[in-house]
Amino acid sequence: MRQKMVDMVHRIQDEIWEALRAIDGVDYRQDEWVRGKRRRWAQQSLLGGRFSKKGGVNVNFWVYGTLSPQAAASMGGGHELQGKDLDFFATGVSLVLHPHNPMAPTVHANYRYFERGEGKKPGSWWFGGGADLTPSYLFEEDAIHFHRIHKDACDRHEVADYSKFKKWCDDYFFIKHRGERRGLGGIFFLDVNEFSEKSALLSLQTVQKSFLDSFSPDFGKKE
Repeated sequence: MRQKMVDMVHRIQDEIWEALRAIDGVDYRQDEWVRGKRRRWAQQSLLGGRFSKKGGVNVNFWVYGTLSPQAAASMGGGHELQGKDLDFFATGVSLVLHPHNPMAPTVHANYRYFERGEGKKPGSWWFGGGADLTPSYLFEEDAIHFHRIHKDACDRHEVADYSKFKKWCDDYFFIKHRGERRGLGGIFFLDVNEFSEKSALLSLQTVQKSFLDSFSPDFGKKE
């Protein structure tokens, strides 16, 4: 599963940047950091495209280490972990795109995987992620399109409960001191491990592939 997720993260980064390159007409800057034998981070960023004022797609290809007692205790069954069960692996991709046009929304998305020990015991692995839209000016058709695409993707898998994920996103981005939610919401999910790894991975792949369709480049053409 680790290598499958690393491959998926790499593919997501490539797909998103190919789409942005076609829209913006500029290439991106890539920075990489490597620590130890396998730890690797990479960031692709752009400035001054036709559509995007600023954007970044950050990936953690292979991150690992040992959980502290405090971190382990915060997880299910963590207080019982010892030895190699405290080792962890993580990989993921996170992106934010800010358009030039204030009539177009800012968009954010991330997809990730976490594994504890060898990932064989119940609760020792989970998937997470989501996507959300934050406009400066509201266009109802954009909100409907964004949510419809993600609902259609979620409805294809029992693992992905759109109603649950949407509420999770609404609650996650609620600004308490203002009494309001940030943006138009979207979907958000964490600790997804109720089904098999294969089922969870397939649902994550479907939801992720819907992202580019949900965030249409036509948003940037608004006057």
